[in-house]
Amino acid sequence: MPRTASIAHTNEWWASYFDAHYLKEYEPLFTSAQDRRDVARLIEVLQLPVGARVLDVPCGQGRHARLLAEAGLVVEGLDYSPVLLRAARAAARHAPPHARPRYHRGDMRTLPPAWAGRFDAVVNLFTSFGVFRYPADDARVIRELARVLADDGVLVWHGGSRDGVMARFIARDWWRTADGTLIAHDRRFDPLSGVLTVEATWEGPAGRGTRSYHLRLYTATRLAELMADAGLIVEEAYDGWTRRPLGRRSGEMLLVARKPGRGARGRGEIVRRA
Repeated sequence: MPRTASIAHTNEWWASYFDAHYLKEYEPLFTSAQDRRDVARLIEVLQLPVGARVLDVPCGQGRHARLLAEAGLVVEGLDYSPVLLRAARAAARHAPPHARPRYHRGDMRTLPPAWAGRFDAVVNLFTSFGVFRYPADDARVIRELARVLADDGVLVWHGGSRDGVMARFIARDWWRTADGTLIAHDRRFDPLSGVLTVEATWEGPAGRGTRSYHLRLYTATRLAELMADAGLIVEEAYDGWTRRPLGRRSGEMLLVARKPGRGARGRGEIVRRA
């Protein structure tokens, strides 16, 4: 971890939520096949040359960072959770050194000062945005992502679309993990704050429990405004990971924003789909 990385000290929900139980709770979504489909789409969108620098923040257990590095990109990942970072490093330990991401622990609201202009692309994926208590912190994250982008660099943002989530709101659902644990989510939404609250309950071989998390949902319009304030221009907006354009009923969105620069993107061999 670089000495300049910032580690927040807080009692907010996100500081402890992303642990071993989180990995179990979302286990059905964390499949290698889906990860490869996501990264293939990322590579298609980014069109970066081999050796380009990419930051995955927050990188979680490294499921995208590892595959981007495997495809020939120089990848760094940053996350707050020591549990997820240990999982990320363990997953990459058998990769050759040149295909192994470098992982750091830190707070995405305050990225290392030395990273200014360092990356050709930054990716923020899997609804990893809107977790902080105050909207000003979300704006701060966008400014930090823009700051570490090189001129002509690209930010890829993936997460929930407030319009689509509300159009097809699911108040309750449930699923089972591989060991038979039953996971249930009860959801409520506050239209004034834009915050979605999820009460997660589980019962299985390891016991039972409950906890909650809170996520501020954004429209594409508001995100584009935040990005513009940070000097980024949204060039493309898709219906999640698909090639379809974003629509008012899209539950997820993938936004592609560029940091305008004086020169064109570097030339070289373009990374192909994974």
